[in-house]
Amino acid sequence: MSCLGAPQRLVLLSGWGIDQRIWQPLEHHWPAHSKVHTVDWPGYGDTPALAEPATLDTLSSAMADQLPSNAVWVGWSLGGLLASALLDKLPAPRGLVLIGTGDQFCSDDGVSKAELASFHRAFTRDPDATWRHFLRWQTQGEPNARHAYQQLRTMLGDTPSATNSTLSQGLHWLASLDNTQRLQEAPCPVIRLVGEHDPLVASGIRAQAINLAHAGHCPMLSQPAQLVTTIASHAALVTKEHACT
Repeated sequence: MSCLGAPQRLVLLSGWGIDQRIWQPLEHHWPAHSKVHTVDWPGYGDTPALAEPATLDTLSSAMADQLPSNAVWVGWSLGGLLASALLDKLPAPRGLVLIGTGDQFCSDDGVSKAELASFHRAFTRDPDATWRHFLRWQTQGEPNARHAYQQLRTMLGDTPSATNSTLSQGLHWLASLDNTQRLQEAPCPVIRLVGEHDPLVASGIRAQAINLAHAGHCPMLSQPAQLVTTIASHAALVTKEHACT
C-alpha cells in the first residue's frame, strides 16, 4: 500500500466510570478514511470483569485482541493511563494519543493524593452517588458545565455500567500508576491533548500538551469537531510515517 493512502485505524478507550458511549458525540465528525473502534475496558458494559486481584498482566491478556499494533490507541483520562501502562505489555501501536492524561493521575496542582483517597472512601460508602458526583466534577472546565453534565447523565443514565469492584480497582490504578518512565521510553509516538480548562490535569502536563481551546476534561462533549480534527491530523501523521518506513 502507498504510504499516501494509508488508512487511519483508531481504537478509542474511555476513562473511569464511563464506557464507550462517551465517544458517541464524535461519530459524525470522523474523516471518511478513518476506521474507528470504540471498546470497553473489562468490567464495563457487557465485557467480563477481571478476576480479582486484577493486575496489568491480566488486563493486557484481556485487551490483547482489542488493542492491535496496527492502530493508533486513543486513551482518555484513566483510559490513557492504562493504555500507557500496557505499552510494555503488548506490541506497540502506531501511536498513542492521550487526552486529559498525565504520567500519573495525582499531582499537587491537579487532583491530590489526599483528594483521591477521600473520594475512594466516599465511593466505598455510596458508589452510585459518588460516581454521579465525579461526573459533575469532571465537567466543571467545560464552557457550559451544566449542559455537559446533562449530556453525560442522558448518555449514561443514573448508575455506572461497571461493577463496583471494577470501579474500585480503577480508583486504585488512578492512585498507583506512574507511567513516567514508560512514556519517556515509549516505543511509538505519543501525542498529548489537554483541554485548556481541564481541572484534573496538572499545569506541567498542560505545558507539554497540545491545548484544546474552550474545553475542559471532556472535550468530546464540548468540542467534538475540534477534538476529532486534532486526533485525526496527528493520527494521519504517525500512520503515514509508519506506512512509509
